[in-house]
Amino acid sequence: MELTKGANTALPGAAVVITATASAALDIAALLVTATGKVRSDADFVFFNQPSAPGVTLQPPSTLRLDLGAVPAQIEKVVITATVDGTGTFASVQGLAATVTDAGGAPVAHFVPTGLASETALVLVEVYRRQGAWKVRAVGQGYATGLAGIATDFGISVEESPAPPPAYHPPAAAPSQPPAAPYGQPPAPYGQPPGAAPYAPPPGPPAHQQPPAAAPQQSAYQKRPEPAAGGRINLDKGRVSLQKGQSVSLVKTGAPPLVRVRMGLGWAAGSGRSIDLDASVILFNALGKDVDKVWFMSKKGAGGAVQHSGDDLVGGHGGDDEQITVDLTRIPAVVTSLVFTVNSFSGQKFSTLRAAWCRLLDDVTGDELVRFDLSGTKDSTGVVMCTLRRAGGGWEMTAIGEFHDGKTVRAMVKPAKAYV
Repeated sequence: MELTKGANTALPGAAVVITATASAALDIAALLVTATGKVRSDADFVFFNQPSAPGVTLQPPSTLRLDLGAVPAQIEKVVITATVDGTGTFASVQGLAATVTDAGGAPVAHFVPTGLASETALVLVEVYRRQGAWKVRAVGQGYATGLAGIATDFGISVEESPAPPPAYHPPAAAPSQPPAAPYGQPPAPYGQPPGAAPYAPPPGPPAHQQPPAAAPQQSAYQKRPEPAAGGRINLDKGRVSLQKGQSVSLVKTGAPPLVRVRMGLGWAAGSGRSIDLDASVILFNALGKDVDKVWFMSKKGAGGAVQHSGDDLVGGHGGDDEQITVDLTRIPAVVTSLVFTVNSFSGQKFSTLRAAWCRLLDDVTGDELVRFDLSGTKDSTGVVMCTLRRAGGGWEMTAIGEFHDGKTVRAMVKPAKAYV
């Protein structure tokens, strides 16, 4: 039966298969919703990192199998969504359709959504209870806010909601270019508020020793490494391999500034195990306030200057599981630091990993510039991998590699703030 938007039809049995098809790759998901119009908890969200809930099973990337007899009695409807994989919109997608079949593959309903443009996600159809039976309704409602917008509407918490902080105001007018720092001394931090004490290298023992007693909560890696005898590390000698706590200036003498970079993050599980993790980036201003987040539910940030490749369940791109592209020339001036994290939405522990890494590539040439291989694992659900930070007129990358507990990017905001 061909459905138009808003139309519905009865389902012939408890076993139902729903498939989304299109010219572009799509991620299909489902939300199990009660009579309140909301999910009971995050466990009622079925997607690529949490592929099943009672009565609903994901067959990646774009098929859902429903056993309606196993759906809990509190659930009034199952909302089926589709998201464009990557950073595109439905304006460029052709042949979009949802097909509903029974367990034997016999067609039950077919729906072609229309009128989509800038949307990146949409509610395709909903399967709902009516007078003791189940029906399917064509919806076709698009969301420009991506899967995060849909999830929020149905009660999934994807953002923190603290009291809003005072609005950020750029520093008062100052010389366009600060005086050059003495040789071998790091430049003043980018965007330092007026009246703040100038940067000074931390006194006392080297970074690998115990930090001063006055700040016991800080780890030694938070100190910026002292410049080598020949000056601050940069890209003059080619690819740089960082150790935990080290930084590298993303400049090369005589070469033009980097325009666009790509952060590749990857991981490998131990023998006989599998683990699917999520890479994210959190953008901070000079006051340490998070101003944006880019992750699998919100794949663009900073006005499009930061873009997430989408979840890659099989790896690729030279071994990276996920990649985040950053156009350095378009990052808003208010953003002074980008913190890259990896977390486990499903709660799998990093102790199952045998390796994890991040590497920075020139997105124009494809050349690998910097690499950091994480050594050791912990029984945690999140890790802060590295940062990109404004330094003088350019950027620097710092290897972090510290474990924390955080199943979502919003849970990683507080630990990430310690490294900006």
